[in-house]
Amino acid sequence: MYNILQLKGHQRVPSGSQEFHEVTKRDAQTRLQEELNKLVETADQDKQSSCKQELTSFAKLFDRFLRETGPSVDWSKIEKLPHEAVRDYNTLETPKKDNMRQMLDKLVVVKLNGGLGTSMGCHGPKSVIAVRSDLSFLDLTVQQIQHLNRTYEANVPLVLMNSFNTDEDTQKIIRKYEGLQVEIYTFNQSCYPRISKDTLLPVPTSCDVANNPDAWYPPGHGDFYESIKSSGLLDKLLSQGREYCFISNIDNLGATVDLNILNLLLNNPSGPPPEFVMEVTDKTKADVKGGTLIKYEDKLRLLEIAQVPKERVEDFKSVKTFKYFNTNNLWAKLDAIDRVLTEGSLNMEIIVNHKALKNNLNIIQLETAVGAAMKSFNGCLGINVPRSRFLPVKKTSDLFLVMSNLYTLNQGFLSMSHQRMFPTTPLVKLGDNHFSKVSEFLSRFANIPDILELDHLTVSGDVTFGRGVTLKGTVIIIANHGDRIDIPSGALLENKIVSGNLRILDH
Repeated sequence: MYNILQLKGHQRVPSGSQEFHEVTKRDAQTRLQEELNKLVETADQDKQSSCKQELTSFAKLFDRFLRETGPSVDWSKIEKLPHEAVRDYNTLETPKKDNMRQMLDKLVVVKLNGGLGTSMGCHGPKSVIAVRSDLSFLDLTVQQIQHLNRTYEANVPLVLMNSFNTDEDTQKIIRKYEGLQVEIYTFNQSCYPRISKDTLLPVPTSCDVANNPDAWYPPGHGDFYESIKSSGLLDKLLSQGREYCFISNIDNLGATVDLNILNLLLNNPSGPPPEFVMEVTDKTKADVKGGTLIKYEDKLRLLEIAQVPKERVEDFKSVKTFKYFNTNNLWAKLDAIDRVLTEGSLNMEIIVNHKALKNNLNIIQLETAVGAAMKSFNGCLGINVPRSRFLPVKKTSDLFLVMSNLYTLNQGFLSMSHQRMFPTTPLVKLGDNHFSKVSEFLSRFANIPDILELDHLTVSGDVTFGRGVTLKGTVIIIANHGDRIDIPSGALLENKIVSGNLRILDH
């Protein structure tokens, strides 16, 4: 196991507060290590080795958590982004068609598939929620890659990073893709014990994750690098001649393979190939909390709101100061991943996630973000991509948009309808009490309204929509407590406010 510094002879608490904190931290390390050793002993004999390996990694993360104090960024050291740090997507060259196959055979598509659909009221992996034409996130991803492989006679594999929450269900689901022209690999990210906020000791008392899943957690997508290496899959992909992986969230429907970006990576005319590329897009008021790209200590790196000193949070949210935000669409060189892991130079900021379990126990989860690894690589680059490459589905309001006639679907790819006059998507707010769960949301629409000319929609309270409704401009529908509003089939609402007593007013 991970070696913990053993303390001797501390009979009394030192008077200085810094010394006090040092002693309590080292005591916490020692006590945690004792509990982790006990956990390993509870594992089945055939699983003890892997359990020990994971808990060793966790102990290292916990050690860093104890040592790090305050924000990890000195605000005064943030430098202005150099002009060449972010390439405009429109300046990228389109590769010739006869090079496509050769390029694609050097690519791996990685989808981060560790999340559950609980925030939208669904059970099982989020990736199996039907988002369009009864097709799930996973279905659309597989369709896209099969289309690429068929079109260019290539062999781009799909890699799914599952968690202990999603692996079993995902394994059953991917069997249906066996007849398709897509190789699918899976590996699991780490499984770490949740920690009691009060005692800083592990919540679980045994390594039987299946019988007590609430005591364990997957430590964020920053765990990708170590987990793909320890699974053996990184070595396998390198032995196949793969050079780059394209990493994205499974619920981002805009994160598709882009041949112009791949061409830049493999055929960079202005120097050595970049080891790490982050797709960024212009920040809007809806994205002010999203991570951004900065230059810091001569390196490009990701800055998340959790790293920002409290007195600088408003500066961080400024659209003028920080123009871009991270889409979490990332391109990384596989041999560079292998190198930084071998060197031990991979360094990602720790995100401390506070939660309360069902028994009201306050816990902390130590996580890392996949984009935070950027500063560990050489030749990094941001690419300012169109907003269409960031189409996440986090809430039913996002689902409302992607299920509507705002988008057309072709070969698994969603694209905005040519009939939409504006390039921006409407702002949609659906009330949490009646629309937050997918099943409730679907029950309230006979079908999704025509929103090609919609700018803003707010719906609150007990509201239902008939078939063939059209919404234009700004529409606000509010049913007060105890009231119900049924929008009739065929209704046209343009710049209207509909209130609880069904008065329809010009907006």
